[in-house]
Amino acid sequence: MAERQHIAGLILAGGQSRRMGGGHKSLLELAGQSLLARAVARLEPQVATLALSVNQDQARFQGFGLPLLADLEADFAGPLAGVEAGLSWAQQQSSAGLELRYLALASCDAPFFPLDLVARLAEALEAQPEARVAMAVSQERRHPVFSLWSLELLAPLSAALRTGTRKVEAFTEPQGVALVTWPLQGQGNGKDGLDPFFNINRPEELAEAAGFLTD
Repeated sequence: MAERQHIAGLILAGGQSRRMGGGHKSLLELAGQSLLARAVARLEPQVATLALSVNQDQARFQGFGLPLLADLEADFAGPLAGVEAGLSWAQQQSSAGLELRYLALASCDAPFFPLDLVARLAEALEAQPEARVAMAVSQERRHPVFSLWSLELLAPLSAALRTGTRKVEAFTEPQGVALVTWPLQGQGNGKDGLDPFFNINRPEELAEAAGFLTD
């Protein structure tokens, strides 16, 4: 299985947060800690090096002490553009001495994502040589922004972006995708359990997440 030292990490924190009323959703606080700080704390121990995908107001993120990556082209909307910047950065880090093979993605708005995310995705990807992406699944739903990408995908992704591809799965499906399923957390005692990829898009979901922390 690919070891931690072969994997770079990228946290997607560059969305426009329209459903939260605008601003930087990643800087909203949950139980006294920003969503982005929570994501960093969960992903950083799982990878060799970590960067943030941030397109606007980068000065507000400098306190995290991590590389801040803007999209390579200003008109490339959506997470695929962030992935392109992350793959490019990871390849540069590999050329500078790190022996990187993969880029792990995580979104800042899912504060409970698994602490074994990268290890399980890497195991699945190595077990399926025909696949170049591994993707998380819960409750029969795929989570494209929680995935592991071969660094070899930079050139084909750049080409796809320049021909209009915007949806993550529209690009990943032809590349071969290894799927890894996570169960609900904390099942029992009459509760359905928490989806580890529960994500926060609206104010009421931020309140719901706070409730999970106090249950």
